[in-house]
Amino acid sequence: MKTISILIPTYNEEDNVLPLYDALREQLAILEDRYGYEIVFIDNKSQDSTREKLQQLCMQDKRVKAIFNTCNFGHSNSPYYGLLQTSGDCTILMSADFQEPPELLSRMVEAWEQGHKIICMVKTASRENPFMYFLRTAYYRVIRKMARVEFIEHFTGFGLYDKSFIDILRKLDDPEPFFRGIVAELGFDMIAIPYTQAKRRAGKSSNTFSTLYDYAMLSVTAYTKIGLRLATVFGLAISVASTIAALVFLILHVIGGDGRTGIALLAIGMFFLGGVQIFFTGLLSEYVMNLQRRAMKRPLVIEERRLNFEADAVNSHQ
Repeated sequence: MKTISILIPTYNEEDNVLPLYDALREQLAILEDRYGYEIVFIDNKSQDSTREKLQQLCMQDKRVKAIFNTCNFGHSNSPYYGLLQTSGDCTILMSADFQEPPELLSRMVEAWEQGHKIICMVKTASRENPFMYFLRTAYYRVIRKMARVEFIEHFTGFGLYDKSFIDILRKLDDPEPFFRGIVAELGFDMIAIPYTQAKRRAGKSSNTFSTLYDYAMLSVTAYTKIGLRLATVFGLAISVASTIAALVFLILHVIGGDGRTGIALLAIGMFFLGGVQIFFTGLLSEYVMNLQRRAMKRPLVIEERRLNFEADAVNSHQ
């Protein structure tokens, strides 16, 4: 009998993990005559009672597994590492906040049974803040034009992944993975299924402007050359413009005798040039930081503890 793994990253989800487990059990009961399953939680050092709730689940159901990280390793590394720890013939990655409906589980499995290796769940509508949805839409459209791979718009990682894809992830040894880019890059047979993103059931999202910015910069520095190319083109253009401005200043000051216009033009040019230099220095620094993190080869995650990962735990009952 084949096994379905469900991976759920958590961070401060004390009000969601138990209801989510109940919702998943209800959906998995539909498939239980054909598939075994495991539900794997990976917790990114929650500061509430999430871990206590997960320990409770692991005690009552040996098909529930948990990994507790030593600290918060970020919203990219922890889910990616969790995927590598699953053992099913396919793995479903979903959030713990009910924004990604558990009711879609059977639909994903059905598409997998048809032969698709990756099932991408794509948001076509959302009940989140309209402004945030607009910003996400703008980001996806910009990154799709800049990137060297075909990013899937409004794909957050929610989906089903065949074991053959998970096995490839294990071989990549990527210390700074951008999962959505990897999915688009590797070329596996995939299908996109639309869904409406629900409101968060309880709790507060851990996504802040800082975390979203980090994620955006990771995608830019890992999958685009646009920053480096713009720096080259703008540098050349500004060099030419600066030369012309210097010549104009020289003509106005020496030949025309009117130095005030030339000084004003020179001052404007210096401020503009300084602003452009600062912008591209910051952008190039993002590329350098990405290279530094990759060169350091730090582990994706350091585990503090894992529960129910015995070899015979999958599909067993307490």
